Parts: sequence; C-alpha cells; structure tokens
Amino acid sequence: MKGENDPLASFWMPFTANRAYKAQPRQLVSASGMYYQSADGRQILDGTSGLWCSNAGHCRAEIVEAITKTAATLDYAPTFQLGHPLPFELAQRLAALMPDGLDRIFFTNSGSESVDTALKIAMNVQRARGQGTRTRLIGRERAYHGTGFGGISVGGLVNNRRAFGGGLPGTDHLRHTHDPDRNAFSRGFPQHGAELADDLQRLVDLHGAETIAAVIVEPMAGSTGVLIPPVGYLHRLRDICDRHGIILIFDEVITAFGRVGGATAASEWGVTPDIITMAKGLTNAAVPMGAVAVKRELHDAVIESVPGGIELFHGYTYSGHPLAAAAGLAALDVYEREGLFERARELGAYWEDAAHSLKVGRHVVDIRAIGLVAGIELEPRPGAPAARATEFFHAAFDNGLLIRATGDIIALSPPLIVEKAQIDEMFGKLAELVERID
Repeated sequence: MKGENDPLASFWMPFTANRAYKAQPRQLVSASGMYYQSADGRQILDGTSGLWCSNAGHCRAEIVEAITKTAATLDYAPTFQLGHPLPFELAQRLAALMPDGLDRIFFTNSGSESVDTALKIAMNVQRARGQGTRTRLIGRERAYHGTGFGGISVGGLVNNRRAFGGGLPGTDHLRHTHDPDRNAFSRGFPQHGAELADDLQRLVDLHGAETIAAVIVEPMAGSTGVLIPPVGYLHRLRDICDRHGIILIFDEVITAFGRVGGATAASEWGVTPDIITMAKGLTNAAVPMGAVAVKRELHDAVIESVPGGIELFHGYTYSGHPLAAAAGLAALDVYEREGLFERARELGAYWEDAAHSLKVGRHVVDIRAIGLVAGIELEPRPGAPAARATEFFHAAFDNGLLIRATGDIIALSPPLIVEKAQIDEMFGKLAELVERID
C-alpha cells in the first residue's frame, strides 16, 4: 500500500477493483455533449450516458444555468412540515409523464433510496388497507435494485448480497428471464419465456397471497446485462398481481426518461404497475435525485388511514432539494423541446442493426438490443469469468470509447442525442476489439 501522500489512497471507490484501478488509473476531467475528456487529453465517446444517466448529453447549458441560479437564490430548504415551490412544480410535471393514475410523487436522492421508499410504501399501503399480514417482498434473480438493505434483499445479484448477511426476512425471488438456448440473438422482445411470470403464482401457492405485499421487477434488467422481457411476460405479472392483491413495482431507474423510447417503459410497453421508481435521467445526472410515482388510490389509502398528523413516517433531509428540483425541471424541458424520447424510438432500428452487426465476431454468444440500449454477451474465458469483458472495457477506453462491462457482458446506453455516425463509430471500435482480444 502506498503512503498517505498518495493522492488516490483516501477515496474508497464504489463497485471498483480499487487496487487494480489505483495501479493504473483512468480519469475523466471534463465533458460536453457526447464526449468526455480524459486526464491525458483524449476525447472519449460516451457509449453509456455516464452510468445510464446523462440521457441528454453532458453539461447542458440550460441545466447548468438552472442549478446556478437556484444555488444563488435558495441553496436549501427543508421539506419536513415546510416546503418550497420547485418540488411541487417538478412533481406535477413528472405526474403528467407517468402512466394514467400514477400521479403522486415522492422524492429521494438516488435509485437505491427510490427502491427502499417504494418497498416501504407498498408495505404501508397493505397495512392501511387492513392487510397487515402482507409483509413479504418478491424480487427476481439477476435483478439490481440498488444497494440499500431493501434493494439487496429483493435484488438477485449474488456479489451484491453475499457479504452483507441474509437481508430482510420474508423475501423471495422469481426466476430470471435469461434463456440463451431459446432466445439468443433475438430482435426486440424475445419470443420465449412469458411462462416464467408464473413463478409468481408458484410463490403465491407456497407462501399464501395474504403474506405477499409486493413484487418488484425491472421492466428491462439493465445492470445484469440488458435482459429484455419476453413477449407477454410483464402483462402476465400484472394479471397475477391483480388476481391476488399484490402491489406491482417497476424499477425504472434505468428505463425511465427515454432509454427505451418513452417517458417510461411502462407507458411504452403498455403495462401499468402500481409504483414506479426513477432516478438517473431525472436530472440528466447533474444533481443526485430520485423519485417514486405512486397510484393515487395507494397514496390515498395511506393518507386516509391516519386521522391526523404525519401519515408516512419516511423521508430524507434532501427530498425535493432545490438544486435537484431545478435540474429536474430543466432536464424535462430539454427532453421535451428536443423530442429526445421520440428520437430514441426513431433511432432504435438503426441501433439494433448496428448492435447485431457484431454477431459474427469472435466470442460473441448473444446480442440484445431495444430502444437505445444493447448488451453484447461474450463467452467467458475458462476459469476467468468477467476477465474478457473487463479487458474490453479497458481497451475501449484506451481507444476513445466508454462502455460498461458487467460480468461477461458489454452494455451500451448512449445519450439520446447520439448521431448515426457516432453509433457507427461505437460499433466499429467494438468490431475491431472483438477481433483483437482473445
């Protein structure tokens, strides 16, 4: 270990191989539009919207101006028993973008906080309805729902769970939907796997519907490697939840704000959950913020169950923070003015064709793409899982392209302002690396 004069020593980096990074650091020092600039002065094409979050591109002047103006006017104001105008305005704007009925908005600071908030609201709703035995939470294998104890309990990524104990009691998991034997190299929604939603009915039969508060799924699982739902799968989940009084939560921290071509995957794909979690693209990542959209009848059940005083004993010091709310309003303006959600939908076919051009590449065992997101699955190296994708990540950065490596999968999710020439550049660089990396 280097001495404390080492400028890299003190920062314990998240989700990072710290020793490897600090032995060979790669740093970003500025950003604009579709590009980062590295510490050594190179331009890096952003193929991942930072971390699935800078949907309108980087350092947008309108958002910067809104943050600056607000910081000079109202740097902070509490929202416990007080208020300020911005979160009310932002909540109204968000409610208008949500599927019909999801018009009550609770603000958080991250996707992890949004998930834990949604889980707590679901349990509170069941209690308010007189269903206090409904305390069980159902997640799904290979799911990522952030890093709070609620999120890792319903999440299904083993490495995120194994060091932190058993998680919340009373959780269970559906099987994941990844089925490469039947669905490899599918275009759009895979044709096989809708029956996997029946796992929820199996868990109802096992535990009893009267014990289950909610089920949470990502409409499209992102961090695990872009798992697109099979045709009919989400509709089937909705039907089972309706049959048994189970609250359905969509974790749209990645898919909201244009990633799959609409304001939400729920609205784009025609399945309305009871609760939606959001973050990332909400402020274009300029200020940390998350949100939870809740059906009005669920909100009202909680509010009306309490004769007076505080109805929901939950919140955060920075819920509806002025700078975050200002950034959110400005980001929504950009999305609307430039038609970025529609742009993602229009570019989808071109993006999908570009992604599938890698099908002939060495070590490529599957490709999944929808909207402006893609997963390129690589065959693992014998005895060294994730090593090949990690090498791709480093080589791509050194070659001027930012990608995401998750396990042995390369994930791509560019800003929605991407041009066709930049799409060609991304996949051209990846095609070169596929032939170069063993």
